[in-house]
Amino acid sequence: MASFRKRGEKWEYRIIYKDPYSHSKREKTKGGFKTKKEAQLAARDIEIEIEEGFEQQSLPLKSFLHEWLHEYKKDTIRKNTFDLHEGNIRNHILPYFKNIMLKDVKPMMYQKFLNSLHDTGYSKRTIEIIHSTMYNAMSKAVTIGKLQKNPCEGVSIKGLVKKKELQFIDSGDIAAFLTEAYRYGYIYWLFFRILIETGMRKGEAAALQWSDIDFNERKLHITKTLDFKAKTKEKLFGNTKTYQSNRTLTLSQSLIQVLQHHARHQNQHKLILNEEYHHDLNLVLCRDDGNFMPNSTLFNAFSRISTRAGLPSLPIHSLRHTHAVLQLESGADMKYVQERLGHGSMAITADVYAHVSKKMEETQTSRFEDYTKNMLN
Repeated sequence: MASFRKRGEKWEYRIIYKDPYSHSKREKTKGGFKTKKEAQLAARDIEIEIEEGFEQQSLPLKSFLHEWLHEYKKDTIRKNTFDLHEGNIRNHILPYFKNIMLKDVKPMMYQKFLNSLHDTGYSKRTIEIIHSTMYNAMSKAVTIGKLQKNPCEGVSIKGLVKKKELQFIDSGDIAAFLTEAYRYGYIYWLFFRILIETGMRKGEAAALQWSDIDFNERKLHITKTLDFKAKTKEKLFGNTKTYQSNRTLTLSQSLIQVLQHHARHQNQHKLILNEEYHHDLNLVLCRDDGNFMPNSTLFNAFSRISTRAGLPSLPIHSLRHTHAVLQLESGADMKYVQERLGHGSMAITADVYAHVSKKMEETQTSRFEDYTKNMLN
């Protein structure tokens, strides 16, 4: 409840209230009003703000972001999205804003934060991702009454969108790559062959279980990904990258035969190791003892095999691109490739893979020439 008093020729209001966040007693005072009525109107505006939760002076940004993550985002978004938000807060947002109060984050200050990321050398896309975390958190602060306005509105993000050159193994080099992979190790040959033939992500392939394969229907069900950083087996399997990533693929007859042979090969290890084998994981692509293959092991194997095959340095993800290019070269349309890769829309697929292979252009030119030669000559 507000109280008023006249000091000289001016009026002043005084409001005592309990902070709804810290539960401590607080006071708000302001003077300089010409009339008591003006002071009463101004006091009422402040009382409304207090009632709606805007006057939260003791709430640090750090506390709010923790609350936003764990009360509003956890278990409502996919784990990889949660981890992305958490990493952005830990690695970028809090190191810059430190112990600032939530109410003290102002638009100009926030713009300087984004500019500092650009000056540090981060790409425009990376800054956009970091911005999305802060923007979403501040939007929630407005929604639940901790802020009146989102300080992240209307910002400018510096930098140009750099079009990355698509990396993939040319179809003429695949045989040499797989030959070197087999020499390096049977399980790596199988792992990388499956990536090339299916377009799966590395984590999706690593999480593949025998129950995901229907040999009779030649179907492969992709419903999870493997978290290489998991501390326990209970946390080893996570959600796929997006909801659209949950998909079913039809496998070639040759790959089905390879997997059937692999199942018999793996059963030998199960019989020999018995209780020492990780039967509970039921992994298709794994170490001899049934445990998952570490990320570093796959990275090192791919790098060495590529070098031995005379290929340039490429990421393992290039095998996913390789699959897409092979599909397009063989005549598949963008819609089919989109569904096979699990992209959210065909626009994403078209943007990434349109005009990526010289062979596609040459083949199409040849087809057009054959089709029109009687018309044009």
